Amino acid sequence: MNNKEIILNMLKGKNDYISGQEICDKLSLSRTAVWKHIKTLKNEGYEIASVNNRGYKLVSSPEVLDERHIKEYLNTKWLGREIIYFPETDSTNIQAKRLGETDHKNGTVVVTKMQTAGRGRRGKSWISPEGNIYFSILLYPDVRVDRASMITLIAAMAVAKAIREIEGLETMIKWPNDVVADGKKLCGILTESSTDLEYIQYVVVGIGINCNQEEFDKEIRDMATSISLQTGIEVNRSRLLAKVFDCFEDYYETFMKTEDLTELSGEYNEMLINRGCEIKVIEKGQERILKALGINEMGALIVADSDGRTENIISGEVSVRGLYGYV
Repeated sequence: MNNKEIILNMLKGKNDYISGQEICDKLSLSRTAVWKHIKTLKNEGYEIASVNNRGYKLVSSPEVLDERHIKEYLNTKWLGREIIYFPETDSTNIQAKRLGETDHKNGTVVVTKMQTAGRGRRGKSWISPEGNIYFSILLYPDVRVDRASMITLIAAMAVAKAIREIEGLETMIKWPNDVVADGKKLCGILTESSTDLEYIQYVVVGIGINCNQEEFDKEIRDMATSISLQTGIEVNRSRLLAKVFDCFEDYYETFMKTEDLTELSGEYNEMLINRGCEIKVIEKGQERILKALGINEMGALIVADSDGRTENIISGEVSVRGLYGYV
């Protein structure tokens, strides 16, 4: 940690003014050197009050997304303890998969402010402007291949819970993994894995959260939103991301104990916006109107027809009445 960072931590650790002499004595610096570090911090966006005979006081910090700021808020045991940050990259999933091929550390996270080649489900492109969060988590779960899709649901739970707790926004999940607020999409998740015949070699969970985006292309304007548009408040992305890591680690460890969603399906169903709603299930070009009841321990959506007969939906495009233009 350099002197500038130490001074910043000293300012953050005190609610009142801290004298310039105290900083000088602690770091063996001249007053001129301290003043230069304070000036640099101000240029980086930190608002610092300076008063003669009292010293310096941190008034406010800029909203910055990078490794150092994320770790200031981090409380995890292993997830995100290694963060690889890019101001801009092609795709965090692509970068994380490269790490997976070299047996990089479990729980490593790749983070960026902007992607140039972001991807969504079914090969769709994911528009990735600045102001949001884009990241991928590298995992080595010792579970069978058919368990990988459940990690996607865990990720949706973690994002929804973190946004609720940090931003105070009522978020829900559209099965299987879209996080929504006010009927509009806030977050996209793409999970990719490398497998052998039965077991997973590694999993990469890519997540994009619309945080401070103010405008959307007209093609998706009616379907997408951001946290700041919903709350009117700028999101501290580092703080929110650290909370997502906290929630994900907790859910993931619970999942790994049972290797299914036995202990998590109840909480997931409480977040499920589809629950109790009529939905349109599209499979192989065929459409059916069914009622969503919740998920089972394997993450499949339990649905019922008009006669009350139930079945489990594992794949297929599901549209929810009232969401994404489906009325």
